Amino acid sequence: MRSTAEASQAFETIVERYLIELEGLDMEQLIKKPNEEEWSIGQMYMHLIQSAQFMHLNNVDQCLAGGNATIDAMEEKTERGKEAFELGSFPPVRIRVPASPQYTPKQPESKEQLAEGIRGVVERMKRTESALSKVHESKKILHPGFGALSAIEWFLLVEMHYRHHLLQLETLKTFIGNNA
Repeated sequence: MRSTAEASQAFETIVERYLIELEGLDMEQLIKKPNEEEWSIGQMYMHLIQSAQFMHLNNVDQCLAGGNATIDAMEEKTERGKEAFELGSFPPVRIRVPASPQYTPKQPESKEQLAEGIRGVVERMKRTESALSKVHESKKILHPGFGALSAIEWFLLVEMHYRHHLLQLETLKTFIGNNA
């Protein structure tokens, strides 16, 4: 498993790519969707920001605080979770979740909203990474697909998740290019 410092550095490199990609797109391109079931690039960015801020990093904080939401360190990852952490990445397959008001991200209001949101995740990752140096793995929180994850694993998941969505970004950019 990679260190939190390595993951943090890799995350910043990936975020630079997302910011460069964002710079080259206009709002019309950001909100264009291949169809009703799929997300726009803007929705994908919103998903990355929201999942990092409200799920992944929130769960890091919960593990660090050791509150009621945490479970015992004896709990294990699922097979999918073990595989992802052994590989250091999500499998290169599309993960489909049915559209719903709770899960489907809203379209962005502006490019600035997306850039600020991503920069906010970077800042929180930096703050969180320094707090992880003094963590022990006694508390975990369940991930819906990967099972019981520690604070460090939730932290590592942010970079893995952003890297995974680069595939979707390329697919959506191809769609926009073909429908310009």
